[in-house]
Amino acid sequence: MRKLSLTVIGLYLMFLHGYSQSRSKWDTVMYNPKPLRLEEINLVSSYYQQEGNHSAVMGGIGNEHVVDLSNGLELKFVGWDGDHNKHTLSLDMGFDHHTAASSAYVSKTGASSTQGTRIYPAINWTMENDKGNAFGLGAYYSSEYNYKSIGLDMHLTHKFSSNTEFNAKVSGFFDKVKQIYPSELIPNSTVTTTPSGPTYYTTASGRTVALGSGESDDEKNSIPSNPRNTFTASLSLAQIINTRLQASLSVDLIAQNGDLGLPFHRVIFNDAVTKVENLPSTRYKLPVGLRLNYFMGDHIVLRSYFRYYTDDWGITSKTAELEVPVKITSFFSLSPFYRYYTQTASPYFAPFATHTESDQYYTSNYSLSALNSQFMGMGMHLSPPNGVFNNPHINTVEIRYGHYTQSTDLYSDILSFAFTFK
Repeated sequence: MRKLSLTVIGLYLMFLHGYSQSRSKWDTVMYNPKPLRLEEINLVSSYYQQEGNHSAVMGGIGNEHVVDLSNGLELKFVGWDGDHNKHTLSLDMGFDHHTAASSAYVSKTGASSTQGTRIYPAINWTMENDKGNAFGLGAYYSSEYNYKSIGLDMHLTHKFSSNTEFNAKVSGFFDKVKQIYPSELIPNSTVTTTPSGPTYYTTASGRTVALGSGESDDEKNSIPSNPRNTFTASLSLAQIINTRLQASLSVDLIAQNGDLGLPFHRVIFNDAVTKVENLPSTRYKLPVGLRLNYFMGDHIVLRSYFRYYTDDWGITSKTAELEVPVKITSFFSLSPFYRYYTQTASPYFAPFATHTESDQYYTSNYSLSALNSQFMGMGMHLSPPNGVFNNPHINTVEIRYGHYTQSTDLYSDILSFAFTFK
């Protein structure tokens, strides 16, 4: 925590230095400030569907069917103060509703809820001076039936020249995860099923609580929430190399601690014993990314990205991505894209009925297995000069479709729509 605090202080002092230099330029200039006004509204909706047969809830086997409907709304306000600094305030509200087949099997009877809703509001403020240097703060909240999360960040941009830009961001997310156990593994309890179907557990203290995602006081007291914290420091350097080529290099330092597994993820051992997954209480991640954009002319851009990732759970991965926006007309473009991903397995992972009792850590969650994946699709961008459907307030419409396949027999499709209102 001390290292993180020193990083925050250093970035803040760096920003103040650049900001104070710029402000002196305007000391003798009369400028009327402009209050914040609504400049832009962004609306994003998406539909996601997934199929697979390696559910972590059932110990690495079982239905992974998921349907998710997502909607996000962003309100962007812009204004200027008396020193000619631009202030941008973004208010975001996200709402997801999903149906997951695997969640029904948290209880052996299938009595658990298969649906969930997540809300995630956010607020971001950024101040930018006349040189392009910027400083900002953000706050985030997310809530679902089994967890709540609060996040804070600080970010800055420093321009060394018109061709070189440095960006830094430090953030912390503080989660509380409800300990929802599989019905047969609830600690210090017995499980009963009524003739009508609902399943209950009776704790050692004598309380009787219905299984599932209910929010009763008894359930909260019987199975407490556990903390999970994530701290990230992100650094990037962008460079315009020439009129056609731009590059950026990014590095993320990520530290997690707390309960990093989920108790409703079963692990079936080779002797048929069932337990909940057990993973280390800390995790450190290091992704390094390189992005290259090449402008082939007025109509075609090559956007490429490569990322190398490693962590102390024994996983390394590589990602290669290419997107080629093609401008069909001055206001209409198509963007085919393709991404390939490959990763090694964590030593903590083993398939169904493979772990042994001598294993210190164990999981059958296939996200920690060796795998490769492909994601491909097409994006469409429409921004006519008179507005979409001749409505000057609808500035832009984007439609994007992607198909995802994974070597673990998982596949998914996502369709999203984005609208910008000015």
